[in-house]
Amino acid sequence: MKNFTTRSLNVPFPKRDPHNALAMPVYESVAFEFNSSEDIAANFRGELPAHVYSRTTNPTVEYFEAKIKALTGAHQVLATTSGMAAISTTMLAICKQGDNIISGKNLFGHTIALFEQSLSAYGLETRFVDTNYPEQVEALIDENTRAIYFETVTNPQLEISDIARLSELANKYNILLIVDSTITPPVIFNSKSLGVHIEVMSTTKFISGGATSFGGLVIDNGLYDWKKNPNCSEFAQKFGNDAFIARLRKNYYRNMGTPMTAHTANYMIAGLDILELRVERCYQNCMKLGEFFESHPNVTRVDYPGLKNSPYYELAVKQFSGIPGSVMTFDLSSQEECFQFMNRLNVIRRATNLNDNKSLIIHPYSTIYTEFTEDERLKMGIRPTMMRLSVGIEGAEDLIEDIEQALT
Repeated sequence: MKNFTTRSLNVPFPKRDPHNALAMPVYESVAFEFNSSEDIAANFRGELPAHVYSRTTNPTVEYFEAKIKALTGAHQVLATTSGMAAISTTMLAICKQGDNIISGKNLFGHTIALFEQSLSAYGLETRFVDTNYPEQVEALIDENTRAIYFETVTNPQLEISDIARLSELANKYNILLIVDSTITPPVIFNSKSLGVHIEVMSTTKFISGGATSFGGLVIDNGLYDWKKNPNCSEFAQKFGNDAFIARLRKNYYRNMGTPMTAHTANYMIAGLDILELRVERCYQNCMKLGEFFESHPNVTRVDYPGLKNSPYYELAVKQFSGIPGSVMTFDLSSQEECFQFMNRLNVIRRATNLNDNKSLIIHPYSTIYTEFTEDERLKMGIRPTMMRLSVGIEGAEDLIEDIEQALT
């Protein structure tokens, strides 16, 4: 089966359902019984795979992970409580005190805060750089560098790095290439085909099926030799190519309490099955809105990598089949005008999420980046005149009508 939706709808259950249910049941159970004391002892020794306790594994969550694995070609998949949990536990698993990572300088604001405030307190250094220039990345690599980290499409700058070039660099120095693909879900982006070792994402966004629940994913593409990472080498001796996910599941995932719940996994499974339809509708709306913004005299700037005049258009075609997500930005002449415009909207909602079924708008400068100084915001490309629009699945004509009346 070639089609994404067809494949998603036909991923088999790990075990046959006794009632032949077509939908995976929600296993909202904390513990699972064993047939004998010998069996449970064998499980704890790692000799008998089975569900024991839902903080470690759960059948409904396992099925969601299996669907992602089948759809991406990944080696292993781990579902977490949130996208931030996916990022933080990944970094804790691959790094120790005194290590460093090299990161794209334009990231989701909370990811920057995680690196600069939270992980730095435990001795992990983050070296920020423009990943559009691999030579600048290479200049920062030393013997303690464990990974290159970046986002497929930065939010809200909408910049795109050449992933193949970053992959070549990571492999040259035997370090990990880790990408946050939240804006570009697996229906339009296959990280494995471009040499990414680890993919993290917030399933809260596109996959949840319309902002129903929080969730995250850690995807191991099976392209990295874990003996080359000092923090996973011991696990590699026992678990081989499964070392990274084994270290996560047996340590940070379990001990820090970051597993996805069964009910959340159920929402994610339903959202995944209609993901392709939603992404295509959002993309079509983005293109129609982009044309409208480009022709409107009150709009001073519009950015969407799917538009042919974008400097990232060719990379969007190469890496995301020309569909670089459904987030776009546009500028008016002042912050005051942005606020007035947003206050006049009736169909588009003033909210901070991304990739909801509903179109959402926010003023990043005064909200999600308000903790940064004015100089820091400007250096990150966060302008007072810019608004971020996450385009939903409404009718394009209704969105344009709403925007047009708000611009007058």
